[in-house]
Amino acid sequence: MSDTIYLRSFLYGIAASAILLGVYFGVLTLVSGWSFAQNEFTSFWYFIVSLAVGFGIQIGLYTYLKELIKGGQGSGKILGLTATTSTATMISCCTHYLANLLPILGVAGVVTFVTQYQRELFWVGLLFNLGGIAYMAHRIFSFRRLSL
Repeated sequence: MSDTIYLRSFLYGIAASAILLGVYFGVLTLVSGWSFAQNEFTSFWYFIVSLAVGFGIQIGLYTYLKELIKGGQGSGKILGLTATTSTATMISCCTHYLANLLPILGVAGVVTFVTQYQRELFWVGLLFNLGGIAYMAHRIFSFRRLSL
């Protein structure tokens, strides 16, 4: 394997983590302002950073697997599921502040649910991340074993 494949996979992973954090800060800033986004990040940084890093690892592994297979037959479905879960979990930590804006639309019940189970939703997102990483790693090891 070429060093450029490793470097490309690493850089894609870093970029994916940064983009996910950008989405997090962007959504919270739009909903409640920059100072609120900073306060929420300070309160939940360990969850948010873990989710972003886990997503970055998955993107890096997916990029590496795609290069190994050379046909794009990697694990796109798993990646899409865990990416959606990671993003939704990070954003859900603060959706209870939408209650001020959205009760007219009837989503107050959803916002209340998310608020009550905020930490649990973070843990679910982390479990999905770990599952996605394990699945990707298994696919890489299986492919490499078959290639030898």
